[in-house]
Amino acid sequence: MKSQMPELAANELIVIRHAPADTQGRLCGRRDVPALVPDAAALASLAEALRDVAQIVASPALRCRQTAQVLWPRRAPELEARLWEQDFGAQEGMAHADLPDLGALSLTELARHVPPEGESFADMVARAQPALRGLARQARTAGPVAVVAHAGTARAALALALGDVSAALAFEIAPLSLTRLRCLPEGAFSVVQVNGQV
Repeated sequence: MKSQMPELAANELIVIRHAPADTQGRLCGRRDVPALVPDAAALASLAEALRDVAQIVASPALRCRQTAQVLWPRRAPELEARLWEQDFGAQEGMAHADLPDLGALSLTELARHVPPEGESFADMVARAQPALRGLARQARTAGPVAVVAHAGTARAALALALGDVSAALAFEIAPLSLTRLRCLPEGAFSVVQVNGQV
């Protein structure tokens, strides 16, 4: 059963993970693949809940742009390259069954792990957080900001609120879910909702 979404506050940063990506069973971070976006009728409740956001920003990834287009057919998002998903380097496009097992790593080790020719989760967070902080400032002054991006981007936002990069890796982020942060004075955050559904 889907949960009822609390009403948006004026000072919220809402990170929406894109619709399921058409990965064909292969790792997809910076690899640009389309989304399997439900039709507008299936997303009508979510679109209605988000209709009054002051600003829409998206990762340039095709799957994010396609998701934003269905949610806001008459509004074009601002594209922000720093919100791209983690770059898995030489592992991009590998079948999930062929990826190395990282299950023995602690969250701290996992956050620092760098795939060959790629970037670590900590590197991705360092790239995304300045953009997220800027959007949070806009939310505090102009109203709710919606960001259509990736699971890694939502975790980067959670890391802002938690003050801990590795702790954010403990969260699973579902496609088309909402991660909502209240943007407080002095650059502080509180978590309103994780994996919110409408």
